[in-house]
Amino acid sequence: MTTETQSADIQLIQRILPHRYPFLLVDRVEDIDGITSARGIKNVTMNEPHFQGHFPGTPIMPGVTIVEAMAQTAGVMLGVGMDMIDTELLIYFMNIDKCKFRRKVVPGDVLEMHVTKVRGKPGGKIFKFHGKAVVGDEVAAEAEFTAMVDRQEG
Repeated sequence: MTTETQSADIQLIQRILPHRYPFLLVDRVEDIDGITSARGIKNVTMNEPHFQGHFPGTPIMPGVTIVEAMAQTAGVMLGVGMDMIDTELLIYFMNIDKCKFRRKVVPGDVLEMHVTKVRGKPGGKIFKFHGKAVVGDEVAAEAEFTAMVDRQEG
């Protein structure tokens, strides 16, 4: 592991996470500090499929997709921090706690997901994170979530 911060563009993200359109919900991850913290960026656009029905005429990003974007940011952080690029990494939710939604996220917003590791060790399977999603200086959502890392054997 390295002590310098790193970043992941969309090409690297796709080498870490199995998610693809329409469920890849992070465009870039910056300020990756090992497996300690990272900042994901999602450019919210009107052409995303959930806006067709959530809600017609008043598009609002579903809260569950905001939480998923925080989790994907954590997954990229683990992938970079534990050198699990090109390993068919799967990460599963185990628990979501203290989830609160505070602001609507709409097309045109730049959503930043700030995630920090609460518990977990390199090589471990279970990790707990705190995530905060913000638009500008306003908190849109926050949650604690636990996930299991499943390294696929090739």
